[in-house]
Order: sequence, then C-alpha cells, then structure tokens
Amino acid sequence: MNDILAQVATNTETSKNVGNAILYETCLTIMDIESESGLRVLAVNILGRFLLNSDKNIRYVALNTLLKVVHADYNAVQRQRSTIVDCLKDPDVSIKRRAMELCFALINSNNIRGMVKELLTFLEKCDPDFKTDCSSNLVLAAEKYAPNKRWHVDTMMKILTTAGNYVRDDMVACLVQLVQEASGLHAYTVQQLYKALCADISQQPLVQVAAWCIGEYGDLLFTTCSEDDEPIQVAEEEVLEVMEKILVNNNSSAITKQYAITAVVKLSTRFNSTLPLIRRLISIYAASLNAELQQRSIEYGALFKTADSIRIGLLERMPILEKSNSGTTLANGDATPSEDSEYTNGPASQNMSTVVLNKESHNILDLFDNESSSSLPVSQNVAPSYRQNTDNFLDLLGDIDLSGPSSAGRPAVGSVGLALDGLHLNSGTDMNVLTQETHANNNIIAIPGMTVFDKGGVQITFAFERSQAEPAQVTIMLTAVNMNNGPVQDFVFQAAVPKTSFQLRLLSPSSNFLPPNGTGAINQVIKVDNPDKQPLRMRIRVNYTVGGVGVTEQAEVNNFPSAAWQ
Repeated sequence: MNDILAQVATNTETSKNVGNAILYETCLTIMDIESESGLRVLAVNILGRFLLNSDKNIRYVALNTLLKVVHADYNAVQRQRSTIVDCLKDPDVSIKRRAMELCFALINSNNIRGMVKELLTFLEKCDPDFKTDCSSNLVLAAEKYAPNKRWHVDTMMKILTTAGNYVRDDMVACLVQLVQEASGLHAYTVQQLYKALCADISQQPLVQVAAWCIGEYGDLLFTTCSEDDEPIQVAEEEVLEVMEKILVNNNSSAITKQYAITAVVKLSTRFNSTLPLIRRLISIYAASLNAELQQRSIEYGALFKTADSIRIGLLERMPILEKSNSGTTLANGDATPSEDSEYTNGPASQNMSTVVLNKESHNILDLFDNESSSSLPVSQNVAPSYRQNTDNFLDLLGDIDLSGPSSAGRPAVGSVGLALDGLHLNSGTDMNVLTQETHANNNIIAIPGMTVFDKGGVQITFAFERSQAEPAQVTIMLTAVNMNNGPVQDFVFQAAVPKTSFQLRLLSPSSNFLPPNGTGAINQVIKVDNPDKQPLRMRIRVNYTVGGVGVTEQAEVNNFPSAAWQ
C-alpha cells in the first residue's frame, strides 16, 4: 500500500484540477492509515505546495487538511510554517482564519518569539472579526511558552495596546496575575503601563490593568527599574491627573471607573503629599446613580475618618492569587520551564476548565447512528438551570431510556454520572468514595485489562473489577495517557451501551488535562449494570484539544473479556 501511494503521489500531474483532486485524496489516505513517516512527510509537502496554488479553493482545502493532521506529524507541518504564515496576508477571509488557527497550533517553545511577532503584526492589521480570537490565543500561547517573564510582560502589554477593546475581559485577570507573580518586574511594568495610559485612555482593558497596577505599585513609578531602562519623570499630581481623566471620561465603562477609584484610594498609602486631591477624587461619585460606584466612593471616603493605621492595613498590596488553572500552562521564568501535572477543575477555574465541545460533537446521537437501543442514564436531580437548557436536547433522544437508577444507600445526585460529562450535567461523584466501595468486598473476579483506544498519541485503557456478591455489575477503571510531545487539554470521554440489556453510569473524571510524554493520567470510573449477563458492547467518543486543534474520535468496543459479563 505504501509503495502504491508513493507512486501516485510522485507521478500525478498537477497541471489540472483532476490531478490535484487525486493528490488530495492520496494525502488523506496516507494520513489516515498507518503509513511510514517518510510517506507522511511527502503528503504534508504536497499540501504545502497546494498553499502556493493560485486557486484560493485549493489553498483553503490545504490549510484545512493541515489543521486536521498537524497532530499526526507535527514536525512535518512545522516545515511549512513560513508558507502558512504568508497565508495570513491572503485577502480571502476564510483562508486567513484557517491560517491563523494553524499558526497557533504550530507554536511551541522553540518558535514562540518569531510566531508571536508575526501574529502581532497580523493582529494590528486584521479585521475586527479576528481581533478577539487572535488576542485570546496569543495570551494563552504566551502563558504556555514564554521564554522569560520580561518577554511575557512585554508581549501581554503589546497585545493590550494592539487589540484594544477587542480583548476579552478574562484576559485582564490573566495579566493582573502575571504582574503579581513577576515580583522583580513590578517597577518596570507599572512604568510601562503608565506610559501607555498617558498615550491612550480609550482602550478599556488596558486602562483597567494599568489602573490596578498603579494602585498596587504606584510608589514604584518614581524608582529606577534597571540601568538599561530610561527612568520616567513624573510627579504624584501628574499620576492623579491621569486617574481623574479616567474617572470623568464619558467613554470609560463603569467597571473601568471602579478600577480607577480603587486605585486612587490605594494611592493614599503610596503617595505622601497629595492626600487632599485623593480625597476629592474619591468623592466624585458619592452621589452617582451607579450604586456600585456610589458605594465605593462613600466607603472609601469613610476610611479617611478612621485611624491611619487601620487605613494603611486595609490598603496593603494584594497577596499573590493562587492559579486556578495550574497544569494547563507552562510556568515560565528565566530558568527552564516546568510543567504541573494536575489540573484544578473547580468553580474558581471555570473559565479555563469548562469544556466547550465543537458544534459537530454536541449531538450525542452521532454515537448511536441508527441504533435506537443505546442508553444514556441521566441524573434525575439535574439542577434547574441545566435542565432548562437541555430540554430540547433530551427530546432529541426519542425512545432512548433516560432513567438511570441510583445505587442503594447513596443519594441519586451523588451516584449518577453520565456520558455527557463534558457538558457539566454530571453530579461530580467523588471517585475516592467509589474506589473504597469497589474494594470493600474481597471476592473480586480477576479480569484482564484492555486497551480500547490508541490514536493520535492518546491511549485509553480499561481495568475491570467485578464482585461475586454483585455479579450483575462491573466497574471499569478508565486510564487515559498522552504520549504526544505537547499537552492535551479539554479531554472528554463519552460512552453509550445498548439500553435493552445494560445501564451505564459515568462518574466525574479526575481532570481534563493530560501532560505530555505519559507523565500523568486522567482516571475515570464507569459502572455498567448487566442483569441478563449479555456480551458487553460499548460505543465511545473522545474529544480533546492538542496544539490548539480540536480532535474528535469515536470507536466501538466489542471485545470485552468474557469474565466481565459471564
């Protein structure tokens, strides 16, 4: 097969569209089968030549295909990086978007400087429709692969000034946390942000970050950062004049004014000779129609009626916030970047941990095709806010059995997970409790484990436990590992079984982040009730993101060990 594909790929004439079509299908075949690495490189090179074609449809198809196969041969696609970057200048909107997505998928610690420079140039000139996505992905890429903190801070400020009001609100919190953690760069950061603020106060995200930094580190505006940086000449009154412009500017949002008024009250403990001016600025919104601004103005004004020691204690610098998304990014510094192996999947990290599935994977019916005998047991205690959003979705399931009996002795909401775990309808059952329960009975039937999925560097294995006291129930311990060189994010496992014979319950996974090179794993427990002791069958779907590219794979597992069901 490899020899035939190589001959077709090298001997096909490309002067006509029919030849390009044959080459395209050949490339798809090469990437879909277990072909030799040299053949995969040849396929990627052919797609790279397509990017130079004058036909924009061929260029788009090539970019789209490279985006799908980048995880299969990352290094081969990397060699086409310069051609892909050139596609960012294409006048066609669709081609530019695909090129942008592929550029982010190609970013790594070795090319981060060059790629970010190219993407910042693109961000500066691109249409407004691109700015939000481009700036958000740049922030994430810089957080993952920044070579040092100084570069990271400079890049984040460049993104803020370039993208302007198109920067997402959560990116403000990212930069604030970065500044907090870079303790050696507080003076440099606050001075650079003050300069940017003097030049333009119309960009709300920039103003919010600058106001926060000035409030925390305003006393460092008058210090020298380093010998290489030119010190700024500024007085306390000039800083407060800038803050006043923000407060009285009609274009400033209410949130921006809240940042500014909080910064001003904090400056009362950083500045020495401008206390009357600070009190005047705080009182500006004492009679505001905006309840939040009025409350802040009155409460901050009341601080000056207390002892100075109390006010100074209340307005101390904020402690460094704990990262809620540890494990999703590389910690950067002057030393070699290190990786965290755990991912915190809790309320504090919802922005980063909430899994948003691709539109084509929203419909769980794709798992079943035309087989109507599959079941998805769903908790009967689903929160109302989720139920309202899923009524139409559940109606789609038709005659599929949606009643999943809860285990005796435990509340239903604590015992029922579901195959739609990535949509946050699961009950979040504690896996440690379940593990203790499964080992409570020493009469365990020995069942060999098996690998149910091994593709694209992601491997999923099943280990089984079946108690002689409950022979109708088998407990499956899922373990997923990532053998790729880069991390896997937003990992979601879904499963379905025929409803005529089985009941399936999926419990919450230990994480949705897989570190690279098999250095960590995701664990998840699956309970399958099989009262009729029928041969076990299961359809699985795996969704994850690797290198910025979403991947969806599905498979059918029919070769379960007989000891798991007999």
